[in-house]
Order: sequence, then C-alpha cells, then structure tokens
Amino acid sequence: MATVADVMTRGVRSLKPEDSVVQAAQAMDELNVGVIPVCKGDRLVGMVTDRDIVVRGVSRGVSLQDCKLSDVMSGHVRTVRENDDVDDVLAEMSSAQIRRMPVVDANDMLVGIVSLGDIAAKGGDDEAEIGMSLGDISEPAEPDRSGERSASAGAAKP
Repeated sequence: MATVADVMTRGVRSLKPEDSVVQAAQAMDELNVGVIPVCKGDRLVGMVTDRDIVVRGVSRGVSLQDCKLSDVMSGHVRTVRENDDVDDVLAEMSSAQIRRMPVVDANDMLVGIVSLGDIAAKGGDDEAEIGMSLGDISEPAEPDRSGERSASAGAAKP
C-alpha cells in the first residue's frame, strides 16, 4: 500500500494572503506550476490557481497590483495527510475533479503537495485506475446558463 508520503512533492513554495496576484503569477511562471498554496506562517489557509487569478481577478477588472491573494484564493481546501493511502486520495481527487491536493500535518501546517502527476510518476502501479481518474477529473464542466454572464463575455443586457 503506497502512501501520500511515498509520492508527494516536498519543499513547496507558498505565498501569504496579503501577497498580490502578480506575485503569484510570477511564482507560477518561475516554478512552471498552476497552483500556489497560501499560508499564514506554515499554516495552510488557501490555494490560488492560475484560473482563480483569471476568473476571480482579471475577468472582474480588478487592479492586479492591488489585488491580494485573499481576494481570489479558494479558502476551503481539501487536504490530505502523509499517511493517507494513495488509492483513497486518487478516488477523492477523481470524485471532486481535483488534480492536486495540499498535504498537511495534524496542525494544518503545509508539508507538501500531491498531484495526479506525482501519483502517476512515482506510485502508479495501476495505470488503468490512474487513467480513469484522469478522465473523471478532466470531464468538462457544464457552462453557466443562469443568464448572468458578464458583458465582456458578450451577453446581451435585457
């Protein structure tokens, strides 16, 4: 039985809630990643993705220099522990359509990240299960048909 500790990435860079989205985008570019954990000290308080920056920041026309990570990050983050079973984590990632999850200790201190790629590269004994999970995670989302599209998306005002 492989555990998260066997496959996770350690030494993950994080930013603070008061850091700007520009700093997050620069860190993502430098590290070639699409997500940055947001911590107060070592305690995980959220995650920010490149998509968060675009959808919750850029699309709303905020000043990127003034926009803080706390304004765009996801605050309710699913986490895993180092001793969790990789198969259980893979099933959770699949059902929630999540590609990566932060790894925390008992005090919610960030100790790493586990991604679908980590599992496939380091712990993927069952390639079929990993492939099915990737398919589930990558299933396209349904478009928002509530009629409340932004004017910049071309929605006509009634």
